[in-house]
Formats: sequence, structure tokens, C-alpha cells
Amino acid sequence: MRMRQRIGVIGGGQLARMMIPAAVNLGIDISVLAESENSSAALAASFVGDYRDVTTVREFARSVDVVTFDHEHVPADVLRLLREEGVVFRPGPHALAFAQDKIAMRRRLAELDVPMPRWAGVRTLEEVTNFVDENGGRAVAKTARGGYDGKGVRMITSATEVADWLDELGPGEYLLMEEWVSFRRELAQLIARRPSGEQVLWPVVETVQKNGVCAEVIAPAPSSVGRVSDMTAHIAETIAEGLEVTGVLAVELFETTDERILVNELAMRPHNSGHWTIDASTTSQFEQHVRAVLDLPLGATDMTAGFAVMVNVLGGPAGGMTSRLAQAMDRHPNAKFHVYGKEFRAGRKVGHVTVAGDDLDAVVAQARGAGMNFQD
Repeated sequence: MRMRQRIGVIGGGQLARMMIPAAVNLGIDISVLAESENSSAALAASFVGDYRDVTTVREFARSVDVVTFDHEHVPADVLRLLREEGVVFRPGPHALAFAQDKIAMRRRLAELDVPMPRWAGVRTLEEVTNFVDENGGRAVAKTARGGYDGKGVRMITSATEVADWLDELGPGEYLLMEEWVSFRRELAQLIARRPSGEQVLWPVVETVQKNGVCAEVIAPAPSSVGRVSDMTAHIAETIAEGLEVTGVLAVELFETTDERILVNELAMRPHNSGHWTIDASTTSQFEQHVRAVLDLPLGATDMTAGFAVMVNVLGGPAGGMTSRLAQAMDRHPNAKFHVYGKEFRAGRKVGHVTVAGDDLDAVVAQARGAGMNFQD
């Protein structure tokens, strides 16, 4: 009979990989259902298989006490069927549905009176044209499912630019149209919630995007104390409670040029914008996620330094990350390096670097320098 609790993570990416030491440190067993044997989280990949196959997921779920996720792509019908069979998913299928389907997310957030860009679900060229015309001649088109890191997103001025997406829509499916937001910067607010209702927030952060991919995160977001942090906290708390989220929730936000705060995207799992918490928060997002899905008391989220800057390593050197690790460590002894064990591919997130300190300008310079030395 197994005495220790065991968490199962569906998905073998870097998020699952970074949950492993958090679980081990708490004396909790962790298993991963990975897509391949050479996955980032191979250290805990007790199962290798297709997360879309109900038999595979069922077998994996029977070996653990609670199942959580490295990504949101497990089919909803698989989750619903296994939940009816008694599998404990956290977050549950009812909450995860809003991260899987952007149309469902927008509808539910509207019911919760959460501030968002103007939006509409469309199925025809005429509906796209009307939305573009009503929003100043340009708009953002998004596939309702499957988009991430800039994929499934197009900035358009004409309906013909998404004609192929419209042709691919199935019965009852819609394309999401959103207003083209004029924003000062992008923010992210992380919150963790456990089934009992306890929830905690980390400081709101600023995210810097390059080519649709997060390149840097600054914690806390400069000039955010007061009005901005109060607004982002209220938004995140409203969403976490309204959607009954369990675990870490990342709310990606726009701070507009007219000083509004609008919700852009949601992720119901640890998130790239929270990687800095490993090295600069009392409780990392990964430990907090483990605590939350097991309904354990949540940890403090205080920063351990005045500022932290995380820089993503995208693509990496062709010779592999370790080929530059010693040199980068030597040049940047204050930096913390994280390698994901992933093969090189242009633009792919293969690692990150975090620097913490009390002088923001110095921290930014050190983090960027370490990231460049690590990658080039």
C-alpha cells in the first residue's frame, strides 16, 4: 500500500520538469505522462504515451492520487469521462475548459464583469469585416483553441487574411475577434488557489515579448505599487474564485495607453511569467502548485530581493546549452541558470536565467548579459 501522496503531471515539458524538485523537497512522489522518452521531464516520466488517448490517461491516473497539467491540451471529453470514473483532476475539467477555449473564456469573464478588450465570436467573412470596420479598421484574430507563444494569432485589416481559418471551422466552432489594443506594456498576475478556497498572490510583473514569445520578465512590474497592483490583484482573485481554479493561475494583461487594465489570456498551471519565483520568492510557483493541488496550506509569496529579472533563452547554441554554461557562470556569478534538457530549435524556449537584487538597472543589465552569454 502506498503511504506517500503521488502527483501525476500530464505533459513532459519544462513546467513538469520544474515541478519535480518542488515535490521531492516536500516528500511528495511525482509521476509524469510524457509525450516521448526524451522529454524535458524525463526524470519522472513513468509513462510515455498519448495524452489524447483515454486508455493511456486512465492507466496513468490510476497510479497517482491527483492529476495536474503541464499544458491545457488534454481533450475535454477525456477529462470528463475519467472524472466521472473518480479521477481527481486539479484544476478540474470545468475550470480547464476556460483555458482550452478562448470563446468560452471570454463569455465567462464577461459574466464575471472582468475588464477585457472588445471581442466577438465569428464564423463568416461578413462578420469579420463588420468587426474590423467597427474597431477602427484593424483587429486581432485568434483561433479559439490550441494557440500559444504567438501561434494562432493574426493582426488583420481584412477578412481575407483569416479566410483559411474560417474554412477550417467545424460545426459550432468560432473564430475569436478582439479589438487591437493600444497598450503601454504587458503585465502578468499570478495567483494560487487551493480547493478549500485559500489563495495567495505574487507581485504583478511586467513581461516583454519578442516575436510573440515572452523574452523577459521584471518583478515586480516597475511603477505598479498602488492602483495597478490593486487592480490586477482584484482581477486575478475574481477569476480564480469565479472559475473555481485549483493550482497556479496566470492572468496575462494589457496596461493600456488610457490607463485601463484588460485581460488578454489565462493559463491554469505554472507559467513562464513566474519562473523568477524559483530564485526570488519565498515560495516558488512550482512548490505552490504542488501544495495547492494537494490542498496543503499555501506558502508566503514575499520577494527575497527588491527586484528579479528573468530572461528566456530562445533557441540556444547549436552545440547544446552545456557548451556555454561554464563560461556564462564565470562571467555572471550572481545569475541562476536553468536548462530544460530540450533539443535546439530556433525560437524554442530551452532555458532561462534569473538575477535578483535591489538595483533594478543593475539587475536588468546582469540578466540580459547572462542570457546573451548563455545563448550565443
